[in-house]
Amino acid sequence: MKEIEITKEINAKNNKTLISQMKKYYPFYLFLIPALIIVILFSYVPMYGIIIAFKDFKMARGILGSEWVGLAHFQKIFSDPNFYRVLFNTIKLSVLSLVTSFPVTIIFALLVNELMNMKFKRVVQTITYLPHFLSWVVVGGFVYQLLSPSNGLINSILVSLGVIDKSIYFMVEQDMFTPIFLITNLWKSTGYSIVIYLAAIAGIDQGLYEAAIIDGANRFQRVLYVTLPALAPTICTLLILNISSLMSVGFDPIFNLYNPATYPTADVIATYVYRKGMVEAQYDLTTAIGLFQNVVGVILILFSNWLARKANPDYRII
Repeated sequence: MKEIEITKEINAKNNKTLISQMKKYYPFYLFLIPALIIVILFSYVPMYGIIIAFKDFKMARGILGSEWVGLAHFQKIFSDPNFYRVLFNTIKLSVLSLVTSFPVTIIFALLVNELMNMKFKRVVQTITYLPHFLSWVVVGGFVYQLLSPSNGLINSILVSLGVIDKSIYFMVEQDMFTPIFLITNLWKSTGYSIVIYLAAIAGIDQGLYEAAIIDGANRFQRVLYVTLPALAPTICTLLILNISSLMSVGFDPIFNLYNPATYPTADVIATYVYRKGMVEAQYDLTTAIGLFQNVVGVILILFSNWLARKANPDYRII
């Protein structure tokens, strides 16, 4: 009985503390209201549409008026050979993108941080940051023009150097799509991705570097034994978030770089859903695909978070 009374007293004190804090900082909670409204309207209310995945959806009947079909759409998905092809392409491109961009971003952030000339450092950051603001439509057109077999710069250089005898239409070569996508994505996203790392590096205690200098550590050793360990929680958090999105390469880069000739190696879940949903109007089928994709994403983020917690409890995000 005493333990129950003590627990009630503690809960009452916590409630009073929470209420007093809310009264004290109510202007900040008022600023939070618009964000909460946006999240509710655009993240939680649309979840009602998930039931389309279990119905034979007819737009004239509406969501509630359509007939229930249970798991029929999921059976159709997993019996479609094309779905396994786009699933494989999605995982392949996601893993390769993670393997290439993640370490490159970290290394580039460390290199930029080591630049001593502040003006040159700002120039480097600006130049690498600019591609992020370009639309994928613009980037796709730029890549097509650059690799054009008639007047593309790459073909002109390769032919002039004697590397190839005649121009190659790179954009219709199935084997060339993956490296083109990886290089383009790396060029566009690296400058923006280093912002988080540079912010984390700026928060490292300078006394640690001073102590390392006193101990005789050179610049490489300071990066290895001071900067990287301090960045470990940030690296782990971003890695978990990236792993959770392995089932989603992104619609924009693929849609603006692929074409029917490269479907076997370039078609991913996002573009497959676009064709089935927007072009063929199979909204119930594409909802089922999206639900499957999101469930797998949740499983991946929970699993990666569990691994991070096993490695170091401070690295988990949940």
